[in-house]
Amino acid sequence: MDKSLLKKGIVGTVVSALCCFTPLLVILLSALGLSSLIGWLDFVFIPLLVLCVLLIVYAVFAKPRV
Repeated sequence: MDKSLLKKGIVGTVVSALCCFTPLLVILLSALGLSSLIGWLDFVFIPLLVLCVLLIVYAVFAKPRV
């Protein structure tokens, strides 16, 4: 198990899940006057979430190189 990839995958999953499933980023973008970007958030964060979950799976199941 590659601990570095696992940590990066977990951090990426948590960050993208917070931004994707909570209005945290929506509130921040609205406060900054960038509310026109809100419609594009799902096109960015859902693939990012899937990519980070796949990174976690790879880190757990990949065989270490000798």
